[in-house]
Amino acid sequence: MKIFDRRFAALAAAGSLLFLASAYAQNDKTADKSATAEKSAANSAEGAQPADSTTQGAIDVGGQHIAYTAVAGTITVGSTDSQDRQLGADGKPLPGSQLALSAPKEPADAPPVARMFYVAYFKKGAKAEDRPITFFYNGGPGSSTVWLHMGSLGPKHVITAGDTHLPGAPYRMVDNPNCLLDVSDLVFVDMPGTGFGRLIGKDAGKAFWGIDGDAAAYARFIERFITKFGRWNSPKFIFGESYGTTRSAVLANLLENRYDTDLNGVILLSQIFNFTTDIDGPSANPGVDLPYELGLPTYAATAWYHKKLPAQPAALEPFLKEVEAFAMGPYAHALALGTDLGDAEKQQVAERLHEYTGLPVAYLLKANLRVSGPEFEKTLQDDSGMTTGRLDTRFSGPTLDPLSENAEYDPQSSAISSAYVALFNDYVRSTLKYGDGLTYVPEIYGETHWDFKHHGNPVSVNVAPDLAQAMKTNPRLKVMVNGGYYDLATPFFAAQYEDKHLPIPQSLAKNIQYDWYESGHMVYVRDEADKQLHDRVAGFIKSTDSASQ
Repeated sequence: MKIFDRRFAALAAAGSLLFLASAYAQNDKTADKSATAEKSAANSAEGAQPADSTTQGAIDVGGQHIAYTAVAGTITVGSTDSQDRQLGADGKPLPGSQLALSAPKEPADAPPVARMFYVAYFKKGAKAEDRPITFFYNGGPGSSTVWLHMGSLGPKHVITAGDTHLPGAPYRMVDNPNCLLDVSDLVFVDMPGTGFGRLIGKDAGKAFWGIDGDAAAYARFIERFITKFGRWNSPKFIFGESYGTTRSAVLANLLENRYDTDLNGVILLSQIFNFTTDIDGPSANPGVDLPYELGLPTYAATAWYHKKLPAQPAALEPFLKEVEAFAMGPYAHALALGTDLGDAEKQQVAERLHEYTGLPVAYLLKANLRVSGPEFEKTLQDDSGMTTGRLDTRFSGPTLDPLSENAEYDPQSSAISSAYVALFNDYVRSTLKYGDGLTYVPEIYGETHWDFKHHGNPVSVNVAPDLAQAMKTNPRLKVMVNGGYYDLATPFFAAQYEDKHLPIPQSLAKNIQYDWYESGHMVYVRDEADKQLHDRVAGFIKSTDSASQ
């Protein structure tokens, strides 16, 4: 999942986003008219809704030879419930509906709609009621689902071995031995405005690009998908990564309590619910020190991996338990004291932080014991002129500006993104037979102004109450939390903290399962971790779906 959370995270904590916009001006009227006509023709071609494409494939997983049908297409959802309920599964107005009876409207006057692109994989010969179905999506917000689709549990897998920048094309894609088709049908869904999906209508972005509008679009997509393919009686799971976990909390509550659709399970990968715990920009929210405490174990794991610790522990996980205890004990106490912290205690804490992070004691004291994620990424390997990765801190790359205070790019994202985008564009056209003449949009960072108000709350983002309500209204709902030790976009210890503080009865805490991996934000880019992810998710689904009980 290539998701640049940092592009919104610091400002998201304050409840707002600012993005740059660009415009072209032309002085020559003839050239302007020509460009306008050309753009209109291009929009017309891209605006046409292609027919679904159905192809056949097979995959060997865990000793099983699984024949499957793949369907690539779009499903149209309206920006309001009333409008969406007048659309059929093909995206056209239902006969007799107000939309069908009304006179045609100009696109600028029509209510906004979104065509959401998806690729679904169905095991042949399976009955709907006996076959779970899992909906996958990345986050951003602003990302397509190309990363989960081509890297995690789909039929194809992009090879990204190692922790360095890949060589240029040709890249390698293989049949995925960790494909989840052995236990579930799979649907990879792109958020509105990405992939081969398109937004239609005036201010369509405002209708769909926000916490509430986005989750509502996904809820409507799922409702119409299970109608189109006759999957109402199938066990249902949602699988979100990064901001996709934020979406999942809201979406689960919508499905459970607005659409009367029980989920069997919610699978979370690289979770963030509470944006006030974000380690990217905590200095913008002084007095809230949780980000530093919850990010410390990831700093320690990263320093351990790069062998930057004064004394290198033999094993990672026992070391992390020690760091977690310090983070929530002496470290939390020292930060809570604020300006009342004495020099002696401050020195002691700085020395312990040095032992756990490898950062110089003088630097830690100068930082007042509080080091943000970007500062850590810039500083850890500064002596060798290298910047540490954010999405996956195992990765490193040359520092852009040696005098900068913060990391200025993410080496992991730069290392693998081209391979994912190139191979998907080839695969979708050559194998899935979809997208000729169309542009696949992998991400729309810089184009979106995301509305972070949730239920009208402009102060901060915390969707934990949504998941808690879904769990309380459906006490059988199970939740699986996955995260990487080397993830500084959404640290694993922060996810654990969030879920252990869900406002749910103690009796429901047993419904939550935790799984950690020696990998980063995209845990599946490491082959060993992808195998673990498959086995654990498969076990979760088999133990959770009603068909197996």
